Amino acid sequence: MPIGSSDSGSSKACNCIVKLQPLDISIVIGYLVLSVAIGFYISKRASGNLQAYFLGGNKIPWYILGISNASGMFDISGVMWTVAICFVYGLKSAWIPWLWPVWNQVFIMVFLAIWLRRSGAMTGAEWLSTRFGNNSGKELSHIVVVAFAVISVIGFIAYGFEGIGKFAVTFFPYDLSFHIANAEVSSERTYALIIIFITTLYVVKGGMYSVVGTELLQFLLMTIASVVIGYVVLDRVSPGDLEGAVPDGWKDLWFDWKLDMDWSQILPSVNRYIANDDFNFFGLVVMLMVFKGILASLAGPVPSYDMQRILATKSPKEAAKMSGFTIAVLYIPRYMLIVGLTVLALVYLRPQLLEMGESIDFEIILPYVINNFLPAGAMGLILAGLVAAFMSTFSAFVNAAPAYLVNDIYKKYIRPDAPPKRYIWMSYLASFVIVVIGVFVGFFIDSIDSLTKWIVASLYGGYTASNVLKWIWWRFNGYGYFWGMLAGLVGSMTVPKLMPGVFDLYTFPIILLVALAGCLLGTLLTPPDDMETLKNFYKKVRPWGFWKPVHDLVVEENPSFIGNQQFGRDVFNVIIGMTWQMSMVIIPMYLVIGEYFSLAGSILILIICSLLLKIFWWDTLENE
Repeated sequence: MPIGSSDSGSSKACNCIVKLQPLDISIVIGYLVLSVAIGFYISKRASGNLQAYFLGGNKIPWYILGISNASGMFDISGVMWTVAICFVYGLKSAWIPWLWPVWNQVFIMVFLAIWLRRSGAMTGAEWLSTRFGNNSGKELSHIVVVAFAVISVIGFIAYGFEGIGKFAVTFFPYDLSFHIANAEVSSERTYALIIIFITTLYVVKGGMYSVVGTELLQFLLMTIASVVIGYVVLDRVSPGDLEGAVPDGWKDLWFDWKLDMDWSQILPSVNRYIANDDFNFFGLVVMLMVFKGILASLAGPVPSYDMQRILATKSPKEAAKMSGFTIAVLYIPRYMLIVGLTVLALVYLRPQLLEMGESIDFEIILPYVINNFLPAGAMGLILAGLVAAFMSTFSAFVNAAPAYLVNDIYKKYIRPDAPPKRYIWMSYLASFVIVVIGVFVGFFIDSIDSLTKWIVASLYGGYTASNVLKWIWWRFNGYGYFWGMLAGLVGSMTVPKLMPGVFDLYTFPIILLVALAGCLLGTLLTPPDDMETLKNFYKKVRPWGFWKPVHDLVVEENPSFIGNQQFGRDVFNVIIGMTWQMSMVIIPMYLVIGEYFSLAGSILILIICSLLLKIFWWDTLENE
């Protein structure tokens, strides 16, 4: 059974329906009311114009945006998925999120955030004007990046809809199913619709200000939830308790070519799951993840909430600091929660999981832990924190996509001279439309796992080629961008269908080649972009790469101009940054499972990497 799929027999095998006390229900309801109140209270700041609505007027401090960005990445569907892979693969599961890749944030922190913010654009589509000028190629690229932004946001809304529904129906005992047009809407869907409606309400009203304001509260709750779960594990579980609950190799971070983990004496159904899973040839998977990850990270952030936070900062220097702060505050509390839930399930939930046989369902882990280990009050705080994890991610996406529809389509092509209030009202409408479509798609999603893999491996594979070349190759033009993105989108939707049963990651090289062919043909069969546009872009953004013809012309006009000579330093900082980030993933893992020698080594690595980044990254930002 895929991780994230539901099984009707699960609740029979395990009495995991959470018994909420009045105090717990009051805490959850109070949190929801407070979130809406905060969103509405600060919404007046967003009513002036699109800049205020979507970017907070570029007035929000970088550290606040960093916490907001981290909150958006602390999603409930991702927690459920990561708990499942941590249960099965142990510490080796720390490598699997490289699928996204999680360390794209390091590339953004080191140099891409600076390059993006120098443009002064409001959206990724608007940014294209600085790169390709205002010819027909740029117009085509403009439209295709809007299409990609909307498709990816709809995909993530569907992903979140599926996750919050599965989460809520287990924790809240009321049957809210109903019939409409001779079809039954399950309680799972009804709970998801209610939470999505509440979140959409304050996001639409207050834009970026409401999103950021509520995400500060949400991140605080999620951190409290993580610390509480971590404390429960350290209080209830000894290292010896875990020894008999996991197979050999579960506590090993490092891996061989093939995954060698035998669950047959502990939980045989997990062995059968691994045999059919996509990660069995672990060495090959990690190699492909690194290959994909480097290219996807060089492409820069996809046009969603992460890019929006970068463009909302006050300056390029603050954009870089914001991205680094996101990494610094996110991973330790998030993995404290993930590993804490996993360890409690491993030690105490084995009998119930054995009863399930082959239909093992990892979704019972969350309700089991909450039901059996948390007192009243703490239970409400954890539930509020987990609901907050969904709401923060969902709100970030809902605020991102309408910017493309309103600023890059409606304002640009339909009503360029409309008053600011009209653009705000159109933003409200666009937000609701995007949510409705995303929820509609979510009704047809059966597995969080399958949707996750398609988004990160296939959809992002189609995005990579065009968005790497736009930074590093002067000859790449708007037509190449359009045909590369279009070929990538088509490839991401068709190649997996032509190769059923093949792990999405294995299709990435094929989709990449399809997109690269579109890039090269579109570029080489059309004229280069206007040289003035290229010179202005090169002077303003100052990327490194293959820019020599443009660089020579700029120097000819301005002999004092110095191009970007920081490629070596950026590569060094990226490697150190990836190590720094990985140390923050494994530190809570080692802490929770009681591996204190490895914990001490990881903390030492964190300190060394932090000092190196202070010298070779942070201190150099003063020149921005």
